[in-house]
Amino acid sequence: MEYNLNLNIEQKLVMTQQMQLSVNLLQMSTFELQQYVDKELIENPVLEVEPNVETLEQGFERIDYKELIKYFEFQSEDGKYYRSDNEEISPLNFIVATKSLKEFLQEQLLEINISKIYKLICGYLIENIDERGYLDATLKDISFELNMDVHIIEKALEILQSLEPAGIGARDLKECLKLQLKIKNIKDKNIYAIIDKYLEYVGDHKFLNIAKALNINVNEVQDLCDIIKSLEPKPGRGYFTGESTEYIVPDAYITKMDEEYVIFMNDDAVPKIKINSTYRNIIMNEKDKDTVNYVKDKINSAMFLISSIERRKSTIFKILEKIIETQKDYFDFGGNYLKPMTIKNVADAIGVHESTAGRAVKGKYISTDFGIILIKTLFTKGLSNESEEEDISTTRIKNSIEELISKENKKHPLSDQKLCDILNDDGITLARRTVAKYREQLGISPSSKRKRF
Repeated sequence: MEYNLNLNIEQKLVMTQQMQLSVNLLQMSTFELQQYVDKELIENPVLEVEPNVETLEQGFERIDYKELIKYFEFQSEDGKYYRSDNEEISPLNFIVATKSLKEFLQEQLLEINISKIYKLICGYLIENIDERGYLDATLKDISFELNMDVHIIEKALEILQSLEPAGIGARDLKECLKLQLKIKNIKDKNIYAIIDKYLEYVGDHKFLNIAKALNINVNEVQDLCDIIKSLEPKPGRGYFTGESTEYIVPDAYITKMDEEYVIFMNDDAVPKIKINSTYRNIIMNEKDKDTVNYVKDKINSAMFLISSIERRKSTIFKILEKIIETQKDYFDFGGNYLKPMTIKNVADAIGVHESTAGRAVKGKYISTDFGIILIKTLFTKGLSNESEEEDISTTRIKNSIEELISKENKKHPLSDQKLCDILNDDGITLARRTVAKYREQLGISPSSKRKRF
């Protein structure tokens, strides 16, 4: 027998529940955080909340007493509840369980034969699926967050994209459509070429243009376009996403005081939680080891939850501070004064990763003196302006395009090139294709379709 000493390098994913919780809490809206904290207060006995009389009163107002009375009318002497046909009623009968898209994907993940590490990565990817069924994060960002090689993440994405519904986990519309074609075992190279290069022609029925470009029969193009139209552009549609009803609860209030803007975090939106002192005493005095270990575990979970909520609050506050510093003119004078500002700019300024800042602003609102605003709408890229020293935000450019089109002669609508010329005369340097892109983003049809006879 020989003894050998070998050095092996092995890459492992260490993704604790606490890591997942920290990421999830950061991207939760205030309303979702409320619900999560309420759930934890029920499940973790060491947590307690400071009573709020106003909140309690509002809770009682939400009870449907008429339905409650109807329910108790069926109570019998044995303490159970029966319908008129003597069939026993369970309170569980009134609970409707709706399976979400993410739950549906997780269930499929349990049934396939892959390694544990890939199941963990796929589970993490599923948490980044949006309501459309698209992957709402770049593989580069996910690779950074999990400290894993991007090739491993790509392999996990392939596994996720093999699940139902077809097209799930796509990064964009083109990939979504092509994934569905592969699952249908459609291999015609022309249909893939149409999706890659001429997708905008499909909706406009420009079959002749496609036929000429691909050098194929126009009837064949029409048949291929019919197949493309039969595909689902949003594979997540029809599944419960957990976001069917959204209540807007601002994370912060921004108001002007003595010529300066002040941030007030909405601390009342989420119950103030703390650790019940009774359980601290148990650790000090209880002799049963299992009891002490159970309480310690619950206290550790509670402390991590409390600290994660504080980190979430601190990150949002720092982001808002930077936003106010950059966008003071916007808060003073309105939308046309919104300056170019990206999430990366703000992330770099406050010393966090771009993906962290992105999650921190996702679905978050602020209440201002002129209404409630989705924080993400304040981020915009810019283009150079010859007549001014600083760049103009794309929001302001879009407003200009929209205004020009609203005032145009409908018998002779402005072409994209004409819009480009007008903006260039005003000192805003734009290419025609950029004007076309912004017009499309505004949901405005091209001049040929805006013309009135």
